[in-house]
Amino acid sequence: MNLDPSPAQQKLIALAREMAVERFAPRADRHDREASFPFDDYDDLRAAGLLALCIPERYGGLGATYETYCLVAEQIAQGSGSTALTFNMHCLTMLMMGELADAMPMSARARERHEQLRSSKFREVVERGVFYGQPHSEPVEQGQTDTALTVGGRRFGTTARKVDGGYVVTGRKFFVSLAGAAPYFATPAIRLGDEPWIERTLYLQVPKDAAGVSFPGEWDPMGMRATVSRDMVLQDVFVPDEAEVLPPGVFGALYNAFPHLSPLTFSATFLGLMQAAYDYTIAYLTGRIPGAPGLLTEVTAKGHAVAEMLFTLETARAVYYRAIAEARVDAPLAAVQRARAAHVTVQRSAVALTQEAIRVCGGRALLRRHPLERYARDARAGALMRPWTQDIATQQAWEFALGIGIANP
Repeated sequence: MNLDPSPAQQKLIALAREMAVERFAPRADRHDREASFPFDDYDDLRAAGLLALCIPERYGGLGATYETYCLVAEQIAQGSGSTALTFNMHCLTMLMMGELADAMPMSARARERHEQLRSSKFREVVERGVFYGQPHSEPVEQGQTDTALTVGGRRFGTTARKVDGGYVVTGRKFFVSLAGAAPYFATPAIRLGDEPWIERTLYLQVPKDAAGVSFPGEWDPMGMRATVSRDMVLQDVFVPDEAEVLPPGVFGALYNAFPHLSPLTFSATFLGLMQAAYDYTIAYLTGRIPGAPGLLTEVTAKGHAVAEMLFTLETARAVYYRAIAEARVDAPLAAVQRARAAHVTVQRSAVALTQEAIRVCGGRALLRRHPLERYARDARAGALMRPWTQDIATQQAWEFALGIGIANP
């Protein structure tokens, strides 16, 4: 088993690392304090070609796979957790249109149409540098998909009425990262009708400026403040047929065939936060941070704690890297269970390690001039994110292990 990144992966990892350290990290505190979207970070991502990271090479992209994306996102998060988490929404949309759609069964006619539609959408990303949000979460979650969609997120309170030339979409999303910032939002909805629910699932490109779209409410959270994740209201929004991001029915089928699709990509951000907290702790204790007192007389106590932080970090990384290496559509149950284990391990470890970093560095680490308190606040978000909150992933793990509940509907 070779866990070394390929030369192509190493090149992308190095690029992301350089941007995180030199560009994103110096801005992260300001965006956190202001709860402002990091447009400047996205300008850099665009200039580096990274908005096309997960677009196949034949369309002019960099051709990153699901695994490669996760490795790159881990680096970006070391500069800004919010930038990494919002970048995830965009890249996941590109992967769903590309690599993952190719792995899903569909008719020849549907595949031909999808090829035409995604070509134009990919071209707009490559040539114009547009990016996407993903409004997947909804405050009202009812209907058959509460139990039938096994991913854990119930996404179809938003409805689409078929009309000539497209759909009229109505619904309300919440915790919509990139709210008002992304040019487009890849929006799940369910077409009104009597057919089986999975056939009626839609994934639609909704422009932020479309008539009937608004982003109401305030955004003043504890952590991940620069994601700017306000509500999104869609009131009788017309969306043309050509705005289909995936063919009808594929969105629901994809999340059933790949339930760990989005959770593992989220975890890349939180693994990166762990690495950033560990690195800063070492720099602080060794006097490389201005104003840091160094180790003084507490070498033994702090040294032991640093070792434990290292063990926590590398344990989480090991199980996570295995999970992304074997992640795919229609993965065997054992691989999905390992993905649950990896996801929960990263979420638990991120909270523990970032909190421990503050304790080890001492009282000054609570001051906002140091990033450790931001890392700790951002780390708290991971366990709360659908579709696999820590509670949902844990429950699914034991239900599938015992063959009860959701595993035996």
